Amino acid sequence: MYLTRSNTIQRIGFVSTRFKGTDGVSLETAKWRTVLERMGYDCYFFSGLSDWDSGKSMVVDEAFFGNPVILDIQDRCFGTTVRSEALTGEIQGVRQRLKKALYEFIGTFNIDLLIVENALTIPMNIPFGLAITECIAETGIPTIGHHHDFAWERQRFTVNSVEDYLSMSFPPRLHTINHVVINTEGRRQLSYRCGLSSTVIPNVFDFATEPPKMDDYALHFREDLGIATDEVLLLQPTRMIARKGIEHAIELASRLRDRGAKLLISHQERDEGAAYYNRTMEYAKLLGVDVIVRPDRIGADRGWTEDGQRKYSLWDCYLNADFVTYPSTYEGFGNAFLEALWFKKPLLVNRYSIFQQDIEPVDFDVVVMENYVTSETVDAVRAILETPEAVEMMTLKNFELGRRFFSYQLLEQRLKQVLMNFGQV
Repeated sequence: MYLTRSNTIQRIGFVSTRFKGTDGVSLETAKWRTVLERMGYDCYFFSGLSDWDSGKSMVVDEAFFGNPVILDIQDRCFGTTVRSEALTGEIQGVRQRLKKALYEFIGTFNIDLLIVENALTIPMNIPFGLAITECIAETGIPTIGHHHDFAWERQRFTVNSVEDYLSMSFPPRLHTINHVVINTEGRRQLSYRCGLSSTVIPNVFDFATEPPKMDDYALHFREDLGIATDEVLLLQPTRMIARKGIEHAIELASRLRDRGAKLLISHQERDEGAAYYNRTMEYAKLLGVDVIVRPDRIGADRGWTEDGQRKYSLWDCYLNADFVTYPSTYEGFGNAFLEALWFKKPLLVNRYSIFQQDIEPVDFDVVVMENYVTSETVDAVRAILETPEAVEMMTLKNFELGRRFFSYQLLEQRLKQVLMNFGQV
């Protein structure tokens, strides 16, 4: 049985497959960390890949979903309905090693409460989910399961040979776990499918701070990436995966070719393989659209390449963009949407289901599309690009709405509510 040093929670251990880069889970975890540390908690981190504080982190390779051992296991778990005894043995072997590491993490940093970031939600690493579940069950440690993407939201997990493991750990039914989801549909589905109650905490942004301004460094961005000052730069601030609907952004750029429109895709991760990337680039070539994908020059932070060229951050991309495209077919919530509001950039949004339920009622002033680009869509974008005065008014309105409904203040209030379930005030 797990025993805290006192009845007061002070040390919080975040657990996930990775804390690195600009994926949605890492970004949102960083926000939770910031708010919790402001509230007086000490935060520590367990993951399979990390570029966070080494003194507060434990990194175990097999916790990362991209580890070769895990990739091989996952490949044999999905797309078939029967697994071999040998595969079961391999899963259990990795589970045991990861569980031992989790015990070490809890003991080393005297953790009072775990916050599991998506590792008990989407089955990208089956052994890791099992290890976390057993660790919680055996210790009774208070836990918040922060769920971003459920298995039932991804078609590729439908056919599998691990239904027993999915039922056990994605997510688990344990009385010491308080579940947090990022949208109202997640709460509804979690209740319907698993009989579990949950708290909705949407993605947030620090609207209390002003975004960075254009500086001498960012002024070199367009020249370095081959974008003329009179060309329209459309920014797609997402990874290149199918549900991001990037082909719609390419079509928009094609229909704005008279404005010299180019499309910049900021994130280089291809967590779901290269097929969609290849298809996207071929489609852009067919439509004659210049798509800029430059992992050599765009990363998480500013810096310099080995040959002395500037390396730019995501914020530099926003600073130089004329318009943001966000034509996703599905999102758990929408980090990029909030980023665009913060930078006061006009944007195009596909009316994906979560947008309709949780974001659209706030009445943001954006261009919306219904699953495909129409002439009306293009005309609306063109009108915005040609009227900077209107852009200033609409983006200021959006910023104020973002600050009201999706701020760090809201996150702190909701976290206090969840922590009260553990007897914390």
